[in-house]
Amino acid sequence: MKGIPNMGQLLKQAQAFQSKMAKVQEELAQRTVEATAGGNMVTAVVNGNQELVSITIDPVVIDPSDTEMLQDLVVAAVNDAMSRAKAMVNEEMGKLTKGINIPGLPNLF
Repeated sequence: MKGIPNMGQLLKQAQAFQSKMAKVQEELAQRTVEATAGGNMVTAVVNGNQELVSITIDPVVIDPSDTEMLQDLVVAAVNDAMSRAKAMVNEEMGKLTKGINIPGLPNLF
C-alpha cells in the first residue's frame, strides 16, 4: 500500500525517540533553577524533576513575631522556582519533539 509507512521502521523510530527522551529526562534531573523572593532573602532551588533541592533563608528575615511574612516569601520563592523548572523541562522536551508528526495525533508540544 502506498502512503502507509513500514511498521518496523515506525517501531524503530519510536524506540530511538524513547531512548532520547530518557536521556533528556536524566539530564534534566541534574539541572537546577533557582528563584528568590524578598530581595534575595529567600532562595529556592528546584531540579528538572520539579523537586525542591534546597531553600536558603537569610537570618535577617526570621522574625518570630511575623512568621506569616517568612511563610509568604518561602511560598513565593518555591512557586517561582517550580515554574522556572517546568519551563526548562517544556523547552527541552519541545526541542526533542520538534518536527515529529504522527498522523492522527496533534502536536503535543
